[in-house]
Amino acid sequence: MADPKIAVIFYSTYGANQQVAEAAAEAARAAGAEVRLRRAPETAPREVVEAQDAWKAQLEAMADIPEATAEEMDWADGYFFAAPTRFGVVASQMRAFIDTLGPLWMEGKLADKTFTATTSTQSPHGGQETTLLSLYTTAMHWGCVVVAPGYTDQSVFDAGGNPYGAAITAGTVDAPKRAAVAHQATRLVQMTAKLRA
Repeated sequence: MADPKIAVIFYSTYGANQQVAEAAAEAARAAGAEVRLRRAPETAPREVVEAQDAWKAQLEAMADIPEATAEEMDWADGYFFAAPTRFGVVASQMRAFIDTLGPLWMEGKLADKTFTATTSTQSPHGGQETTLLSLYTTAMHWGCVVVAPGYTDQSVFDAGGNPYGAAITAGTVDAPKRAAVAHQATRLVQMTAKLRA
């Protein structure tokens, strides 16, 4: 049987979620998956992005990473999403990408695949759980099998104990957070392989 195919889709304003996505992609490959790393397109007006040096620099820093399309979603057996919180739900850039997937969903091409998610916030109570749950609600509408990390590994506790998915606070992607992301990505690959068996 071929290796599980995992699409790692991220949106990153200042870099934390790109770091998470790259760590997830690395761990998924190490677990035996074929991986495509893609970024959600930037939808903020150019003048807004360019008015903030850090945002502009991040957009330039990930310019070599292809933008996500429906093709990756069709190709993949499982999905790893990483995006920041905006007012308690996922950033509009990721939501805009998700909203382009209606035709694929209507054809049933998002169903019976695995899905997990991570997020980042400015503070620990800035919407981490609501953002992850909102992404999982979308995955359930697609007919995906949600693969949350739960409390299945010590790394989850060491990173703050979020059973819904790794959550980065204030852009800090330290070693415990990276370990939790790696565990979550590895678990996604393992569950995807079981589902496809």
